[in-house]
Amino acid sequence: MGFPLSHYCCFLCVIVLLPVLCKCEDAFTYSRATYYGTPDGLGTPTGACGFGEYGRSVNGGNVGAVSRLYRDGTGCGACYQVRCKMPNLCADVGMKVVVTDHGGGDDTDFILSRRGFSMLARPNKAADLFAYGVVGIEYRRVPCQYPGSNIFFKVHENSRFPDYLALVMLYQAGLSDITAVDIWQEDSQAWKGMRKSHGAVWDMPNPPKGPVSLRFQVSGRRGQKWVQLMNVIPSDWKAGVAYDSNFQLDY
Repeated sequence: MGFPLSHYCCFLCVIVLLPVLCKCEDAFTYSRATYYGTPDGLGTPTGACGFGEYGRSVNGGNVGAVSRLYRDGTGCGACYQVRCKMPNLCADVGMKVVVTDHGGGDDTDFILSRRGFSMLARPNKAADLFAYGVVGIEYRRVPCQYPGSNIFFKVHENSRFPDYLALVMLYQAGLSDITAVDIWQEDSQAWKGMRKSHGAVWDMPNPPKGPVSLRFQVSGRRGQKWVQLMNVIPSDWKAGVAYDSNFQLDY
């Protein structure tokens, strides 16, 4: 049984183009990386993303600052596979890093925590790698994975109940970016956009009274969509507290 020429052409395009598309999705970018020091080798709670303590310890402290990948804070929380290019010293798989800060220098795309930098090395080779200070790397974006964890909305420490509310999202899984956040105004029955304060922090003066309902725009490889979460933060919210959304992205 035959099939039309048009179907054959479509089939041929899939066979020819699919490997190309897969290769692009999995492609590595060449760059350089260095490291910064902290007393415990983990991240810093004062990173530009505004994550606080989460930015120090998430992903086991395998975190880092980025330069152009920061994207005015939109890149905060993104995950990358990073591996260095010195075969005798570097592990084949490399390590996964979570972006928690902004910084760059000496043509580097990543400034890793000391712990993260050591994860690039083969067993017993970390000291030799540290001696170089800056190493050639390749990297690609990979999905963030937080098994068993939902997204948390943390009320930033700068918030002042009830006059000023600032939020940052923690444990966001997947490959997507948060590009807008709205808050529901019950009195006007309308959504109002929050301001991007800095890094991953969104804020609003004079937020609505009562439980806080949010929607946020997710931008990923499959386009954009809005996620709506009603009454996700209680009416008596407190600065510094993180509230479980009971929701996780798979996007």
